[in-house]
Amino acid sequence: MKHKCYGGTERTAAGFTLIELMVVVAIIAILTAIALPNYNDYVIRGNLVDGTNQLAAYRAQMEQYYQDARTYKSSGSAFTTPCPSSLTVGKWTYDCPTATLTDSTYTITATGSGPARNFKYSIDQTNAQVSVSLPSLAWGVNGTLHWVMKKGG
Repeated sequence: MKHKCYGGTERTAAGFTLIELMVVVAIIAILTAIALPNYNDYVIRGNLVDGTNQLAAYRAQMEQYYQDARTYKSSGSAFTTPCPSSLTVGKWTYDCPTATLTDSTYTITATGSGPARNFKYSIDQTNAQVSVSLPSLAWGVNGTLHWVMKKGG
């Protein structure tokens, strides 16, 4: 766009108008408002998989141990239960209190930290996969009889 100056010479305007800049800022704000919460949920869901996969692995170890020892408890020095007593792996702490172990029952819990904080899952000898606690009702109800892995779950 050309403008006439007082001296009669013409010059070309360069740059963006304030309106154009405000439109770009508004578009970026809208995209951020949509994308950021979805990304945060994606990160949380990725961490939940780590916790539940390890719980399933501990359950398999417990069943293998039971086949050998015919109990879930430690049996002398020859058979030591693989049930973790407060073991932290990544963002999860796994716990299987020896006081709750019997010959025929066990419960292993996983408590999250970091992005997975406020999540707690459990599994037992019947393969009951329970969401013991969840951060909010958006994720579901505490005590749900499956592992809640996404919002509304």
